[in-house]
Amino acid sequence: MKTKLNDITEVIRSKNAGPYELTFDIMFRDYDGFERVCKAGVINEQLVCDIFKVQREDIIGIVEFHPAKAMKITIKRPIPSGNLGETDVYGAQQHAPLLGLEFDL
Repeated sequence: MKTKLNDITEVIRSKNAGPYELTFDIMFRDYDGFERVCKAGVINEQLVCDIFKVQREDIIGIVEFHPAKAMKITIKRPIPSGNLGETDVYGAQQHAPLLGLEFDL
């Protein structure tokens, strides 16, 4: 049975982590959903590379923060914030690829 990430989270967002990095926050509704995702390892480097079109060396970190039932993904920005050609100075619209994720849990 597929589980939609949207159905088990309260918040999925992105934002700047400085001018050269983007961070994605995934905050789960409850510990059960959080633990199932962590245990299954479905949010991993390969997934991040695939959905955000980055190389593994562009992933700064994927952190599970158990006290807050949350995950944080940080990647290098493809174009620094505010540079010519950059379209989202605040990084607030970059989380969209996470919204449609479905997993077998």
